[in-house]
Formats: sequence, C-alpha cells, structure tokens
Amino acid sequence: MNETVIKLPGIDNYFVEEAFNVLRTNIQFCGQDVKVIALTSVTQNEGKTVLALHLGRSLSELGKRVLVIDADLRKSVMAGRNSNSKSVSGLSETVTGMATLQDCIYTTQYPNLDVLFSGKYPPNPVELLNGRYFDELIKAVSRVYDYVIIDTPPLGMVIDAAVIAAHCDSALLVIGNNNIHYKDAQEVVQQLEKSGCNVLGVVLNNANEQRKGYYSKKYNYGYYADGSNKESAKS
Repeated sequence: MNETVIKLPGIDNYFVEEAFNVLRTNIQFCGQDVKVIALTSVTQNEGKTVLALHLGRSLSELGKRVLVIDADLRKSVMAGRNSNSKSVSGLSETVTGMATLQDCIYTTQYPNLDVLFSGKYPPNPVELLNGRYFDELIKAVSRVYDYVIIDTPPLGMVIDAAVIAAHCDSALLVIGNNNIHYKDAQEVVQQLEKSGCNVLGVVLNNANEQRKGYYSKKYNYGYYADGSNKESAKS
C-alpha cells in the first residue's frame, strides 16, 4: 500500500474532538448494519471532506478499521487540500480497471484509517458510479473494513450522491452554510430516500456557537444521528 499524511483542521481543538466523539457514538447506536455511510450536502464548500476524514479518524481510534473513499469524480479536493499526495490514482482508475484496488488505497498516519482518493476525473462519473464495478468495490471493502465513509458531491447540485447512496447502508446530510434553505435540505433528504438509503440525520458544520470566556472556539460542530429517516434540516 501507499502512504499519505492527512491534514485535518481543528485536530487539536477539544470541542471538535468532543463533537466527533458524540457523532461517532450516535452512529454506533444506529446498529451493526450501519457500515457504509455516504456524506453529502446541498451545495459545495460545506465541509463534507474534512468531516468525512475527522469521522473516519474518530472511528479508527476505537480500533475499527476504517476506509474513507473520495467519490467526488467531478471536483475533488481531498488529495490536493487535505493530504500531501498529488496526482494519485484512485477510485476512477479502480472501477475502470486501470489500477488495482490495493495499488490505490493509502494508509495514513492514523492507525486503522485508510483512504481511497478519487483519482483522475472521468468523462462519465455517473455511469461509473452506477456500474457493477463500483458496486463490487463497495462490497469488497465492506468485507475488510468495519466502516466505509464515502465523501460524495453535493446532491443539491449533481445526482451522483443519490447514485452512490443506493450502494450504502446509510447517509448523513452535512450543512455548513447558514444560507441553506430548509426546503432545499428537504429535497436532498427526499432524493436520498428515493435511492433506498436510510438517512441517519443531519450534521451541522461550521457552527459559530459562542461559549463562555476563552472557551469560545472557531470550530464547532452540531450533530444529529438517531437512525431515523424522517428528519429534515432547517437553515
């Protein structure tokens, strides 16, 4: 396997750590069948990628084997912005047979946490994600890893996340933009439900919650995950 160093903003922030510990615990309480989890959002720049990596790291601290997959085959930022690896082969090369899965998975500085980057941008992302080779890949890694976290493109912009969600046990909606209207969030949830995927809930990212004195921090995360597929989000 290859090696990479993951860059995680807020890694030394106590409140960020606590928020992910609670989110991690809530996911565990959703049951043993929740192994493959898709993360999506309404629009771009809501923090999905960082959140996926933080969640993967938090789960790996329990001794769980975790794979984070970057499934944004259109405009990925994970390798370039959140790692020291550039121009890497990844998901697109794997599902097209241009490289083996073993050659594309990267270990990280965090024990038990591996990453599969998106790779080069293909001309037909939806067709690849809806094909049998992607389905076989997800089934293969879910037999090896305790959790598979999939970072997907914003469902409010492209359909890819719904296609990916059909191969997952569950999904989380990430909201990191105060201008997101609740109707837009509801439409994303409904689209996920149409794919047959159980929507665990909503993660509120980039929350500017004020705390007393010097406990006020830049990075705060709201969270909600109760196993229900009936929840909606409000801006």
